[in-house]
Amino acid sequence: METWVLAPVLLAAALHAGWNLLVKMRGDKLVMMGVIDAGHGLLALPLLFFFPFPNLDAWPFIVASAVLHVGYKLFLVRAYVHGDMGVVYPIARGMAPALVALGAFVFAGESLSPAQLAAIIAIAAAISGLTFANGWRDIPLLGLAFAVGTAMFIASYTVVDGIGGRLAGSAHAYALWMFVTDAAIFTAVVLARRRRLFLTTAREYWRPGLTGAAMSMAAYWIVIWAMSITPMAPVSAVRETSVLFAALLAGFVLKEGRVAVRLAAAAVIVGGVVGLQF
Repeated sequence: METWVLAPVLLAAALHAGWNLLVKMRGDKLVMMGVIDAGHGLLALPLLFFFPFPNLDAWPFIVASAVLHVGYKLFLVRAYVHGDMGVVYPIARGMAPALVALGAFVFAGESLSPAQLAAIIAIAAAISGLTFANGWRDIPLLGLAFAVGTAMFIASYTVVDGIGGRLAGSAHAYALWMFVTDAAIFTAVVLARRRRLFLTTAREYWRPGLTGAAMSMAAYWIVIWAMSITPMAPVSAVRETSVLFAALLAGFVLKEGRVAVRLAAAAVIVGGVVGLQF
């Protein structure tokens, strides 16, 4: 992966951890996720006019991605209800690169060099180390189950978007239409389940909501663009260095502990990222 692609993807990783912190810190996590997702739609709508309409071949992928993103958010919210960010986030993000590599191999015919494969394995292993830093007994089973389900959704929509962004003619147009479609579906789901609380929260927390929306949108927009010009698996692996930023946030902001262990595992992750360049 070229440096001019690597740097934005690392930025995307930091932004992703940041908006997850906003969700974890607020009271009703489904509602806060809904406010952030509605912000996606509001921010993306005016930008649609600056990019060409996606090719028709890409539309099944846009719709499929939006549906998968809704499933991802519902599972992530449940995972955060039952588990700490320092446990849920590494599992959800750590399993994704290996699943994406498998999906990219099966559905897009992509292959990896031995060095890249070893790097992805190292990243996944280090992330697993972060997950179990506090021992098996402290891992809530429901949180673990929802985190694993979240990882499956992440891998699925990543492969879908990697292919769809290439078919769209413009990865930027693909990303924006996906954001709008996703926002429309997920906001409808949240309104159906928490209408009054959603409207109250949107009025009270619209500033952090739009901040989270901008962070989330920029983070994944960068990833879709990167996957349109670079193999999916390395992009997914670099994106998951967000675990480093999440570990620091969980330790210093949420006070979840074991910061030294988290930083040691993060060093292995960085080494894996370097390995992806060969």
